[in-house]
Amino acid sequence: MSALWDGLGYRWRNGDGRIVLGAHRAVDALHGTRPTGLVSHTAEGELTIGCRGPAESVGLTLPFLEERREPHAGPAVRRTTGAAALTATPDLLVLACTAAKARRLPSRQALLLPLRLSLQVPVGGGTAPLERVSAKDRGHYRRQRTRRTWTLERATGTADFDFFYDRMHQPTMAHRHGAAARSEPRGSAYSCIFRGGALLFLRDSGTRVAGMLCKWERSGRKLVIRLAGVLDGDTTHYRSGVSMALYIEVLDWAARHGADTVDLGGCEPFLSKGTFQFKRKIHPEVSLPANHWGGQRIWLRARRDSEPLRDFLVSNPPVAVDGRGTLRPVYFHDHDRPPRTGLRWRTPGLAEPRFVDLDQFLAGALPARPDRRREYR
Repeated sequence: MSALWDGLGYRWRNGDGRIVLGAHRAVDALHGTRPTGLVSHTAEGELTIGCRGPAESVGLTLPFLEERREPHAGPAVRRTTGAAALTATPDLLVLACTAAKARRLPSRQALLLPLRLSLQVPVGGGTAPLERVSAKDRGHYRRQRTRRTWTLERATGTADFDFFYDRMHQPTMAHRHGAAARSEPRGSAYSCIFRGGALLFLRDSGTRVAGMLCKWERSGRKLVIRLAGVLDGDTTHYRSGVSMALYIEVLDWAARHGADTVDLGGCEPFLSKGTFQFKRKIHPEVSLPANHWGGQRIWLRARRDSEPLRDFLVSNPPVAVDGRGTLRPVYFHDHDRPPRTGLRWRTPGLAEPRFVDLDQFLAGALPARPDRRREYR
């Protein structure tokens, strides 16, 4: 019975069939009348972020925004919930909703973003996957291959799954995301991905140092990377090039085993997302997800013109989406803050970026309020 529930839960979270998408649309319509609201506060006078929408979408979006705020304002000190959150006026308001609802919202001081981005790499057609990798990382990989003994192993035993989940995936998620970590539950990871999927380890001189748990989809033509990790979550494996080596080896393995596409997974629609910057080096094709997240949007609206808000928008260039589904990076800037073009965007699926002057974008927004405590009582 638990395997049945694991399977249903997995399909609900990840499925892209007509029945699953229809069920999500019905739930989205219900949630439209019962919004969840959170306002995240930090130090007095710093950036406040309000997030509204279905609980699952809010739970995906707000932790990332809080993380990206921390370099300027420090960690969150508290969250306001309930009616107070729904009526508050934070510096930055984020509304997660359906694409249809988002198109009816005001466009002043606002951008429309996808809730998630999908990153996929074509591996069919005879082109070596290594040739997609950026020249710098391709050269580093080739140099490392002459110095290290890297081998790719496909493992099939239950003990192999336990080793991956307990020694690689969970420690990596805990180290990278802390309390905000989210992943596939152990039961569904085993029954829905491992069984009938592919568990691949990268060995360095015989020692397993990194791994990926993947699922075959579309009759074996698409390999989806669902879970990943490095041994004990040790960050030295990232600095040594192990993580990029594993991606390259898995892409090559998938091509040799008949895949047309490797799905690298999704990420938040911001160029400052570390996952996006790392995977961009492989030049994946960026698109809206095929599952229910593809029909979800983020309405990002600046409510108060403040120095912390300007810092945040410049530091975290978003990827906007228009009514035709075109995805386009947006670099904010003003007289004191140049656009953060060091965060690269070029990869298939993204259109040429827009450069937006914050003085024009924020014209008409409310002024910053020096004493925020009165606002959220």
